[in-house]
Amino acid sequence: MLSSVTTPQDLDERFRAELAGLVAATVARDIDEPVREDTALTGEQARALYDAQSTSRHLDLAARWLRSFDAGYYTIGSAGHEGNAAVAAALRPTDPALLHYRSGGFYCMRAAQVAGSDPIRDVLRGVVASAKEPIAGGRHKVFGHADLHVIPTTSTIASHLPRAVGVAYALGRGRRLNPPGGGHGWPADAVVVCSFGDASINHAAATAAFNTAGWCDHIGLKLPLLFVCEDNGLGISVRSPEGWVTASLSSRPGLRYYAADGCDSAATYDRAAEAAAWVRRYRRPAVLHLTTVRLMGHAGADAEMAYRSPVEIAGDLAHDPLVRTARLLVEAGVATPAELMTRYDEIGWEVRRIAEEVLGEPKLGSASEVTAPLAPRRPVRVSRAVGDAAAHLATDDLAEELDGELDDDLEFTPAGPALPPGEPLWAGAEPPGSPVAVAEQPPDTEEWPEPAPPPAAESGREHEPESEPKARPVSGVPRNTANGHHPVTRAAAFGGKLPERAGPLTLAQTINATLTDAMLAYPQMIVFGEDVAAKGGVYGVTKGLRDRFGGTRVFDTLLDETSILGLGLGAGLAGMLPVPEIQYLAYLHNAEDQLRGEAATMQFFSQGAFHNPMVVRVAGLAYQLGFGGHFHNDNALAVLRDVPGLVVAAPSRAEDAAPMLRTCLASAIVDGSVCVFLEPIALYHTRDLHTENDNWWLSDYAPPSEWPAIHVPIGRARAYSNGPNDDLTIITFGNGVRLSLRAAARLAGEGIACRVVDLRWLSPLPVGDIIKNASDTGRVLIVDETRRSGGVGEGVIAALVDAGYVGVARRVAAVDSFVPLGPAANHVLVSEDQIIQGARSLLAR
Repeated sequence: MLSSVTTPQDLDERFRAELAGLVAATVARDIDEPVREDTALTGEQARALYDAQSTSRHLDLAARWLRSFDAGYYTIGSAGHEGNAAVAAALRPTDPALLHYRSGGFYCMRAAQVAGSDPIRDVLRGVVASAKEPIAGGRHKVFGHADLHVIPTTSTIASHLPRAVGVAYALGRGRRLNPPGGGHGWPADAVVVCSFGDASINHAAATAAFNTAGWCDHIGLKLPLLFVCEDNGLGISVRSPEGWVTASLSSRPGLRYYAADGCDSAATYDRAAEAAAWVRRYRRPAVLHLTTVRLMGHAGADAEMAYRSPVEIAGDLAHDPLVRTARLLVEAGVATPAELMTRYDEIGWEVRRIAEEVLGEPKLGSASEVTAPLAPRRPVRVSRAVGDAAAHLATDDLAEELDGELDDDLEFTPAGPALPPGEPLWAGAEPPGSPVAVAEQPPDTEEWPEPAPPPAAESGREHEPESEPKARPVSGVPRNTANGHHPVTRAAAFGGKLPERAGPLTLAQTINATLTDAMLAYPQMIVFGEDVAAKGGVYGVTKGLRDRFGGTRVFDTLLDETSILGLGLGAGLAGMLPVPEIQYLAYLHNAEDQLRGEAATMQFFSQGAFHNPMVVRVAGLAYQLGFGGHFHNDNALAVLRDVPGLVVAAPSRAEDAAPMLRTCLASAIVDGSVCVFLEPIALYHTRDLHTENDNWWLSDYAPPSEWPAIHVPIGRARAYSNGPNDDLTIITFGNGVRLSLRAAARLAGEGIACRVVDLRWLSPLPVGDIIKNASDTGRVLIVDETRRSGGVGEGVIAALVDAGYVGVARRVAAVDSFVPLGPAANHVLVSEDQIIQGARSLLAR
């Protein structure tokens, strides 16, 4: 039986038998000395590791016990991985950690380093889904605690690795803007640690993270990140091929490779300490490969005897890290077998006592309790934050203002001297995000480096890990500030051409101006993505931003949407305000789990202890005449509207784009919101609505003094031609607004009065405005440029039905098809004629 351990009782009995068979040493080492000749691990440290590992082991046994009578709900354990406690011992308790679900030993050791921690109660509360669990509050069993600087991650394979790269990026900059209320306070020399299993290295998110870390190192960007692969050779029942993990991890460019026997606490500690010291000193990424074993199967319901032989299981048991740590202590004379048995039992009884206590704790009792931390909405504070930003910018010295027009290509005159950045604008303010005076601090002159071509005479270069990399400056970029920071005034930022004095602007120009104002208002804000810096965006929307604010705050990334979003998630977690751009909506689909599984769940699984504010700008939707095909004319939004808590904004006109973008930014700062700001590509440079040169689609840019009056709260629609005698209501968004307004003008010629309602917010939908405007006319035509199946229109119809709407309604939507190239697109997209036909059919009922 003891050679085929598959149950908690078997594993416990085997450990006791192994411990009883150890023979006390005749010569005892001093407890402050290394436990053996080839290690720096002292007896005192080894005893602490034994305690942490024993705690983790008993927690695994308790989880199986609780599950046996349906009182526990999570049985994926850390048995066989307890050696990762030595990694925690080699790090500092202030190093942010994103942990694998088998990193129980690490969590217990980290807790032992922080006074007042109670890892036993923390973990058991998670197992029984107690509402008192300190991080997720019963919503999931995760390793996480703000006081321990352990950032909660879910079981989604490897999805947390891109975020870890983002956190390391923020730390590597050397200037983090951590809100005091967040409680993070990571030191300037902190190291990010991120653990994962061997099967996870094959996941797309993992390969993206490894690639991005190596890419950053290659171009000289500081990235203090330690990846830790806990390799037990199995992904549930699928084996990692012999040698594959070593070959894969050791050959990654830009990642320094370390390896250790993860079942040997001393060897693991030494190698982890070496790796952490190197990462901390040089601010460069590394990977620590730990060979471990998996005991008791993948989880409680996993019958591993169905796919593993007794010989294989026995081989793993011979490497039990808890037994080997006990042997290490006994052979060093630091403890006797009897003392270790007593300590093991003391911990076991403590775990049992607390398990019985948490059994009776309350569970989440309602849907409102479950969703409370998901997406907090404090519209008054958001509105106040917008007003405070406006007031801050309105105090700028405007003596240099000059009248002028903004060109269609969005060119601006280079800005003047820069203002040194200071503390985060939310520090000491109520609400967070309110701009305050900027205090001086040493300049942050490190730019995001760009890859430079290799010298013609060289085909390669020797990798020198001991030499600290130097960031290469961005070549060919005129420096427009004194020290690489934001300009002193709005007038300087806009080169003397304030947008409110430039006449009516296009949607693209307005977004550009709004981003500029936001960069002035929020020094923690960064803008990044593919082609956003040097080129200024493929549609010119970010043109000039890097010239105004420098390459530290506006930079081009590698072409990988998963890495772009992961960078934003980590930077937001570290206190920045990231505004990444996804070049096309179709490019988002390969990276959506970073929004669903990571971004949207952070507050949900941490009860707001951690949040990742972010505004993702996405160029999307269809109607690009003569260009694209489905990758550049994508109209698939269902996956975004399906993510709980995610805000999806879709401005159609410049007049709405500016206040909506300000709302998204303020909501990200105040409530930690994750917002997708969907920009209709076909409307970027549109000027006219009905006739050539009518300039109806342009809009004046409001000065900061008017921002509070035009503020657009999340979830509020806009109605055009709102009259008591309207015959029907057209509800639409994006390109549909322009199409519907044109159709309404034609219908007006037939004596049909149409009220056109622009949803503006696609998630959450403006349900109140939908119901009111629909009820006013009793006839609703939904014009939906997304697909008939899964499109936005389905949500509008559902809202009407749920509210008891008794009028008539119909939809005009795009065909369930990808958007083809050229004129063929007209066969699948909504047209003006279809809208007119739909309106007539409603009136004929």
